[in-house]
Amino acid sequence: MSYFNEIRNIQYEGAKSENPYAFKFYNPSETINGKTMEEHLRFGVAYWHTFTEDLSDPFGVGTAIRPWDKFSGMDLAKARVEAAFEFFEKLQIPYFCFHDVDIAPEGNSLKESNENLDVIVAMIKDYMKDSKTKLLWNTVNNFTHPRFVHGAASSNSADVFAYAAAKVKKGLEVGKELGAENYVFWGGREGYETLLNTNMKLELDNLARFFHMAKDYANEIGFEAQFLIEPKPKEPTSHQYDFDVASGYAFLQNYDLQDTFKFNIEANHATLAGHTFEHELHYARIHNMLGSVDANQGHPLLGWDTDEFPSDLYATTLAMYEILKNGGLGKGGLNFDAKVRRGSFTPEDLFHAHITGMDSFAVGLKVAQRLLNDRVIENIIDERYDSFNSGIGKDIVSGKADFHQLEKHALTLSDTTQPSGQLEVIKNKINQYMLTTFA
Repeated sequence: MSYFNEIRNIQYEGAKSENPYAFKFYNPSETINGKTMEEHLRFGVAYWHTFTEDLSDPFGVGTAIRPWDKFSGMDLAKARVEAAFEFFEKLQIPYFCFHDVDIAPEGNSLKESNENLDVIVAMIKDYMKDSKTKLLWNTVNNFTHPRFVHGAASSNSADVFAYAAAKVKKGLEVGKELGAENYVFWGGREGYETLLNTNMKLELDNLARFFHMAKDYANEIGFEAQFLIEPKPKEPTSHQYDFDVASGYAFLQNYDLQDTFKFNIEANHATLAGHTFEHELHYARIHNMLGSVDANQGHPLLGWDTDEFPSDLYATTLAMYEILKNGGLGKGGLNFDAKVRRGSFTPEDLFHAHITGMDSFAVGLKVAQRLLNDRVIENIIDERYDSFNSGIGKDIVSGKADFHQLEKHALTLSDTTQPSGQLEVIKNKINQYMLTTFA
């Protein structure tokens, strides 16, 4: 059965194309610095937003019109698999991602839920035999069901902790079965609402114990995927333990997990934390902790996780600048953890949204590579910090200087000079490169 009869495979047609079902800038086979665009960008489709999202919000019911929604239960789950792989093929997407409950409905018991998963995983595995699309990462939903009202690995209930562990155990087995390149821990409720009823030390210790157990089991079954933590500062708890990359990195270091995990960084989560997307990517990169990316954007006027498809070319350029400086994403990728707007409810809108996101990052890739080739930003930064390349600055960096030496040097100074930060020059240059890359 076909779910997208009217849509042909999406092809690259160039910037002048008027075809809404064509890539204008994303040319998967185009080579940039020795790698194709497809190899650089490693795009992925988020199963949840694309195939299970009904577009409801706190003020209205779902509006999504999906041809597979005429089914229910396991029949619906099977129809979504059929629709997903048709979508993957027509979009020529190399990866996809899912939570366990995205692909199979929960049963009345954990045993029944696992049996449902087994059926759908077998179906997905069969489809993957004839598909170029691979599993970028999988995870489990340990946040929606009422049992997780007080968290999962950080729950006050030992029974809930055990239930969450059993779900992750199954998730690791599914990841190995389907060849997942990563496994993500999305801490949807790993945090607290108020300290007045919270034993934070116990919750953090238990969270770390959970992660160690997960890695031990992955090693036991030979699952060699990269483990990823996805920072999120808000929603639903008032304080999440994985607030941002910096707090997450401190947690990993404190519990000797820094060599086990990297970060899956979402653009919208970065802005909710009061950071820019590039800040989170940069912080992870300079600590060798950048693993993968959830590619979306937030609405600047709204203070929640709107999960819009990325279209801000300035943001995608600066993101790709950090990713290229990182040497790429390794096993990671650019997963479109994004949903169409509530008024964009047709199946066709799913294609338009992904085309927009893929084109936006393709633009960012090409502009960022040109900026790096010409060392536009690096030259200004090198000049700005040049005082640390010789004299007292070199002694500071090398560790030779102490307060006695620094005081002696300072007493010889009649004044200090500072170069301009040249921020306006940099922004002007970025604008120039963005406007001339495709001229």
